[in-house]
Amino acid sequence: MGFEQNFSLKGKVAWVTGASYGIGFAIATAYAQSGATIVFNDINRELVDKGIKAYEEAGIKAHGYVCDVTDEAAVNALVAQIEKEVGVVDILVNNAGIIRRIPMTEMSAAEFRKVVDVDLNAPFIVSKAVIPSMIKKGHGKIINICSMMSELGRETVSAYAAAKGGLKMLTRNICSEYGKYNIQCNGIGPGYIATPQTAPLRERQPDGSRHPFDSFIIAKTPAERWGEATDLMGPAVFLASDASNFVNGHILYVDGGILAYIGKQP
Repeated sequence: MGFEQNFSLKGKVAWVTGASYGIGFAIATAYAQSGATIVFNDINRELVDKGIKAYEEAGIKAHGYVCDVTDEAAVNALVAQIEKEVGVVDILVNNAGIIRRIPMTEMSAAEFRKVVDVDLNAPFIVSKAVIPSMIKKGHGKIINICSMMSELGRETVSAYAAAKGGLKMLTRNICSEYGKYNIQCNGIGPGYIATPQTAPLRERQPDGSRHPFDSFIIAKTPAERWGEATDLMGPAVFLASDASNFVNGHILYVDGGILAYIGKQP
């Protein structure tokens, strides 16, 4: 067996939450190309159908389900259904998330709780649901999408930063509690990624200049570019594969160097 076989996901069942499009779709695509069977969920049928079509167009057979990952009973029922219809989940990626850009003093407690519910409580619920079968199987991989906001603060994202900081610590605690069962729990912290959601921030201005936020990100990133969803594929495969069997409780920041950089002198 060649060393590259350590990166193979052949025979594995990989569940990526919220993977109808964007970062989750890119990660699931990488897993499929590495041999895994793909399971994904989203919040409604329209998004799931959109995802299934996108996977089909990419030549991937994916198993899509409607599930609200903040609903513990629904998650438990879905795990049982996945195990019956597809198999025990070997790889879980807690990708589903939301952000609300509201100044803290203008944000209601209900709005704050909603972000925390999706970005922190849901990974707890989903991880808790798959861990027992991982223990029985003797191995498992859990990967949490943590964001640079696990380390940094910024205007208008108090709830998101609080949730992602909590997710970083949940990652380390899952490692601490379940590492003895050969379960590795790590995180990925994406930098600023070029997605349809961020496209307006990258559009050229009428005079041909960069959008102010685009200029800000380029100046703060040693790579001097936005990341692409494909930049996350290699790290995600590594953390899901046997190549990372002694990597546990780690957050891998895929940010073009932002966290290492103080910025250019004005």
